[in-house]
Amino acid sequence: MIADNLRFFQTQLAGTSCRLVTVTKTHSVARLQEAYDAGARLFGENKVQEIVAKQPELPADIEWHLIGRLQTNKVKYLAPFVHTIQSIDSLKLLQEIDKQAAKHGRVVRGLLQFHIADEETKSGLSLAEAHEILQSEAYQALRHVQLTGVMGVATNTDREAQLRQEFRELRGYFDQLKAEYFAHQPEFREISMGMSADYLLAIEEGSTLIRVGSAIFGARQYS
Repeated sequence: MIADNLRFFQTQLAGTSCRLVTVTKTHSVARLQEAYDAGARLFGENKVQEIVAKQPELPADIEWHLIGRLQTNKVKYLAPFVHTIQSIDSLKLLQEIDKQAAKHGRVVRGLLQFHIADEETKSGLSLAEAHEILQSEAYQALRHVQLTGVMGVATNTDREAQLRQEFRELRGYFDQLKAEYFAHQPEFREISMGMSADYLLAIEEGSTLIRVGSAIFGARQYS
């Protein structure tokens, strides 16, 4: 099933500039290995303890993305191996990533997470807060964290018009930041938006990373 589902998404993404982040939260190492064997290379986890436990058990060429909320005191556990932290929502977090990555001689990539949903429970920056971070001397002094784009979680709704509006809002934030701060940095190119239920709309609106779990693995597995 996993291999068939991955092939389906590979077909869906053919000819686009969008890549698949296979969301592996709550699923076993054996099932992740099955996804790897079927061609998955970008794995996304929500919780630090899960990503830290699974990473040593799986092939070294996996690109690990942390997509859930991250507390500064847990950055040190990710710094040796994480490829991208998609959920950056403060200067304090950026500074801690920079500090911990420096200890390992690495540069960790990151996405600025924006609040685009019509739901207060979802976290993220406002555009004004992002400008404040990017204009600060503290941000400009960082050397071991590199921002490569933006991320957002849309409202949990089946209303296409609302989803498109939220995806377009995030795309607009990306375009503004790219023009103002990253015009000469080709690495700043990622727009992470779209999940199992709304990924097609997200791709149409410019997503470069869709985060899909349940449509690949089925329902989450809880112990």
